[in-house]
Amino acid sequence: MTVDESHDDRAKILSALGGTRGLIDSGLPSLLFLIIFNFGHHLHPALYGSIGLSLLLTLYRLIKRESLQHALSGLFGIAICALFAGHSGKAAAFYLPSIYKNIFFLALYGGANLIRYPLLGLVIGPILGENLEWRKNVARKRVYTQAGWLWAGMFALRIAIQYPLYEANKLNALGIANFFLGYPLYLIVLWGTWQILRRVPSVKAAKPESV
Repeated sequence: MTVDESHDDRAKILSALGGTRGLIDSGLPSLLFLIIFNFGHHLHPALYGSIGLSLLLTLYRLIKRESLQHALSGLFGIAICALFAGHSGKAAAFYLPSIYKNIFFLALYGGANLIRYPLLGLVIGPILGENLEWRKNVARKRVYTQAGWLWAGMFALRIAIQYPLYEANKLNALGIANFFLGYPLYLIVLWGTWQILRRVPSVKAAKPESV
């Protein structure tokens, strides 16, 4: 793999897995919710503030003609969080969907690895032009599996920290944990994923011969 190909693959992987743009669209509204709630300890203004910021971020992406994928995903996520908190009347429930999401993805990544169909290979393979050719390459399949366990570990760590805080109704600690287990941890895992995958060149699928 040439240097240009390596950089191209890295850019495609970062784009496919969200990058910092997706983190901003989903992370900032959650942080604003915590800040507003701490000022007056009123649930609904905090919910309206987080939803409003998410809408503004979506509008900004629209005006800048940028991809709305992550903005809309973030808006949907914030709306679900607000629904949980509003329905229960418990501010900590704002972070409950995140816990459920991490449980789901832990099972998904772990399960896919156990049946030897690492999820990262299924997601990234077609984007890199590998399709499912990586399954025929032992080394390439191994790095996809290793990276998959890295992601499973991230989800497990989030659950191990967030769920006890939720059960203890430690809102500020839960909000701070949610932030740091989101932005910094995600970026570390994203960097680690690339470091693992770059060890073995991608296996490009053969192009059909023209007649």
